[in-house]
Amino acid sequence: MSDRARIDRYQPTEIEPRWQARWEELGLHRTDLADTSRPKAYVLTMYDYPSGDLHIGHWYAKTPTDAIARFRRMHGENVFMPIGFDAFGLPAENAAIKNRVNPRTWTMTNIDKMRTQLRSMGTTFDWSAEVVTCEPEFYRWNQWLFLEFLKAGLAYRQKSAVDWCPNDGTLAREQVEGVDRHCWRCGARVEKRELDQWYLRVTKYADELLDFSSLRWPDPIRIMQTNWIGRSEGAEVTFTTAPSAHHAGGEEVRVFTTRPDTLFGATFMVLAPEHPLVATLTAPERKAEVDAYVAQAIARTEIDRLAADREKTGVALGADALNPVNGGRIPIFVADYVLGSYGTGAIMAVPAHDERDFDFATRFGLPIVKVVMPPDGDPDAALTSAFVEHSTDEVLVNSGPFSGRPATAALGEIVAWLEERGTGKPTVTYRLRDWGFSRQRFWGTPIPVIHCEACGIVPVPEADLPVLLPENVDYAGSGVNPLTRDAAFLNVRCPSCDGPARRESDTMDTFMDSSWYWFRYLSPHKDDGPIDMALVDRWTPVDQYTGGAEHAVMHLLYAREITKMMRDVGLVKQSEPFLRLFNQGQILGADGERMSKSRGNVQDPDDLVARYGADTIRLFLMFMGPWDQGGPWSSTGIGGVHRFLNRVWTLALDPGGLEGGDPDAGKLPAGEDGPAAERSIRMAAHRTLRVVTDEYEGFRFNTMVAHLMELANTLFRYRGTEVAGGPAWNEAIRLLLLMLAPAAPHISDELWSRLGSGSGAAGTSIHTESWPVVDELATATETREVPIQVNGKVRDRVTVPVGIEQAELERLVLARPRVAELLGGRTPDRVIHAGGRLVNLVVREPSATTS
Repeated sequence: MSDRARIDRYQPTEIEPRWQARWEELGLHRTDLADTSRPKAYVLTMYDYPSGDLHIGHWYAKTPTDAIARFRRMHGENVFMPIGFDAFGLPAENAAIKNRVNPRTWTMTNIDKMRTQLRSMGTTFDWSAEVVTCEPEFYRWNQWLFLEFLKAGLAYRQKSAVDWCPNDGTLAREQVEGVDRHCWRCGARVEKRELDQWYLRVTKYADELLDFSSLRWPDPIRIMQTNWIGRSEGAEVTFTTAPSAHHAGGEEVRVFTTRPDTLFGATFMVLAPEHPLVATLTAPERKAEVDAYVAQAIARTEIDRLAADREKTGVALGADALNPVNGGRIPIFVADYVLGSYGTGAIMAVPAHDERDFDFATRFGLPIVKVVMPPDGDPDAALTSAFVEHSTDEVLVNSGPFSGRPATAALGEIVAWLEERGTGKPTVTYRLRDWGFSRQRFWGTPIPVIHCEACGIVPVPEADLPVLLPENVDYAGSGVNPLTRDAAFLNVRCPSCDGPARRESDTMDTFMDSSWYWFRYLSPHKDDGPIDMALVDRWTPVDQYTGGAEHAVMHLLYAREITKMMRDVGLVKQSEPFLRLFNQGQILGADGERMSKSRGNVQDPDDLVARYGADTIRLFLMFMGPWDQGGPWSSTGIGGVHRFLNRVWTLALDPGGLEGGDPDAGKLPAGEDGPAAERSIRMAAHRTLRVVTDEYEGFRFNTMVAHLMELANTLFRYRGTEVAGGPAWNEAIRLLLLMLAPAAPHISDELWSRLGSGSGAAGTSIHTESWPVVDELATATETREVPIQVNGKVRDRVTVPVGIEQAELERLVLARPRVAELLGGRTPDRVIHAGGRLVNLVVREPSATTS
């Protein structure tokens, strides 16, 4: 192909594979983790599940993150951006059940395909650090970490009610969705089952998890985690059940309240449907109604049960409790707006001062007793709604010996009064629960313990790790863990007594894999420990993490918890995984729904790359709107982005060409001569550089691309004129390519190479260049020539922007070669500024010497 033909056509399908191979040859993306000469930058995007195909949403998450990494590398940072695969999980197991194959076969085939697709993006991933979590090389250390947590008392086993999906087995609380309580993966109806389960003691870190002071995380994520942890201060109060015809009474019912000052207003009690005393306290004539209500209630999600606009329902048990402050009998109900997973699963109901209790009391005709009011209020006035206002001057009424006391003071006094009588104490409660860690599935990390009738639970010796998953898998049906039927896997000798024993058949929640994987990236093949402590100390926490906000109370919370657990067993020093977090939006299908194969709304990026090239797709995704918002996919406008890259190609390689049919082609804009045109070009380029730098740093990619397009349009006005190809033009093209390089890496490198613009040796890449520096003088609309005096005599002149800051003017003056020569290494005794019109340096002359 002739040089002219190469100039005329931009061919991404020829350029992009060539540059990807060249970057690999140069090792541009392999990070020297031992290099301490530059500041480190650990940039990471959430790794993918190997579903087999990347859709456009994967590109939307990864290519802007890649631009961040390239931008930081051009700022002189030693950037580490690894990649891997979250390879355990339900889709592989479901595919294996359907096709009756080992899920490993399905997973590794998909990974091979996705590696090719990820490389086609032109991303800067360091593939030498790849982690695949289903490889024994990785999950061996899941097992090792679990045993460390077990030794430290951070892992334990107990029987408990779990959410059970018929297809996917045990689910974490966060994995149950919707009013009808369906599985987040397959949509099947979820039920409750009693099972022996392994737990991680994450509640130990509840208060620490509420501290975000060292993190630059989005407010919505911090709020969601704070609400999920759900810290409440108050008192635990003990009620007792009253005697009745069907039971003797005397059972203790503990309630947690944040308002112990309202105890005298408690006129009924509500138990959660899950509360263990519901069956005991229910009168025989109420049993059928109560049982039906409980069954219906536990099938609902917590979100639905707590909805403020939902009508409050409940059933009386036919039993009463005794209020510990006045001995009054109050009826006990079961109602679904009380949760068994929060507090004690029982509440004292104060309808005068709680909206839910007021609605409930009104519906069931229960007493409403006012116990808090403003100083000038009427204690006997009827309420039409709950009085929930809080002010510092509220007083107690109808509260026995505490009537008339300020509510703020009485709160502590009542708690102390209860504590003296053994019926209450101050306490803090949390919504957060320990992490249910067991899964009754095959495709996950086997939990490394052995059950022996003589010795109990025995950890697998470290020398025997990893406990490997069997190669042959027999899926007898969905929802059945094949490990429970694999005699070769299950039947073992006890490591302690050598007697017959049974291996644990549960596997770990696959969120364990993503809760520490960034540590492993630093030493993915280390075989004598899970992490390289020296590298972890230097490189973590991760400096910049990107991913979806939908992971707020799952992956992002689990990662914080496991980091703190690893700290407490002496593996790491830090307490947080990711210093800065950015949540990109989600690309939806054209129908506005989440992209999925089942909906038929997935956009295959491979087709777009074949037509337009990866650089066009990268830029289009950045240009389509703010990165944190996302939105429905539409290819409208992608042609405009492709035309922009063609214009950049033309500007760089054919500056002297003329646009046919344009009568003004080759003419400078009206009123401009050559020098003025060059000033205009430099002004546009450096102003764009200033703005684009800020936009990269703020992840405002859509406006960054828009400003580059504006600069290209400006340069097109000067194409074919006398200044095209001149010094100012060449500088502007150089800046345009450098600014474009992080976002559109292939075309930038191709044009950089053709123009011979590199500052280094031949054959290097634009991606080894430094980010350019704004010439503030070039951005100024008006300039002024300022005389420079030394001891009152004009010795030099400098041109500066009008309105320049005094300190910047002084810096420019002292940097002048002529001034440096005159000073001879001396520092001026005084610098006199005359309103920016003159600078006089006062320097003491050297003393004369005599011989």
